[in-house]
Amino acid sequence: MRTTAVNRGPRPCPYGSGNHPYLALSESLVDSLTLRIPARTMLHSDERGIPVERLPVAGTDYDFRRPRPIGSTVLDHAFTDLERDEDGRARVELRDPEGGDERALWVDETHSYVMVFSGDPLPDVNRRSLAVEPMTCPPNAFRSCEGLLRLEPGQSFTSTWGIDPRAQPPR
Repeated sequence: MRTTAVNRGPRPCPYGSGNHPYLALSESLVDSLTLRIPARTMLHSDERGIPVERLPVAGTDYDFRRPRPIGSTVLDHAFTDLERDEDGRARVELRDPEGGDERALWVDETHSYVMVFSGDPLPDVNRRSLAVEPMTCPPNAFRSCEGLLRLEPGQSFTSTWGIDPRAQPPR
């Protein structure tokens, strides 16, 4: 997916982009799937979903830097400080260890955040798929101004992300 924004107006314009794809591998719940999120930091949000602090993932239930089962972990968090491969992409990998099916959602360098959502409060989703959402800025950026780009008149910005049907081998 390639997104290009152009400021056609006469004044500078704040800009941020996010997408909301869901990954599913089987009819079963995501609990038995193995997840890898190459992020060193997550954003902790208040009851309205507004980020209030940055926390390191090391030693927490949200440390998916090495592939591991999702289990009962409830995910509705933005992750950042993404570790990137040699090609500059960060890859979130989801794998079914029983069936061997896997997917990877990759983001280019313009995406500093990925939101990961297990859908627990949504009856039509409820852990049957996993949203992995590429974002150029954190949630609530248009209020906090954190991570927003400033496009000058005539300036453009392009970002790219994609889904690979097969992830790279687990690390």
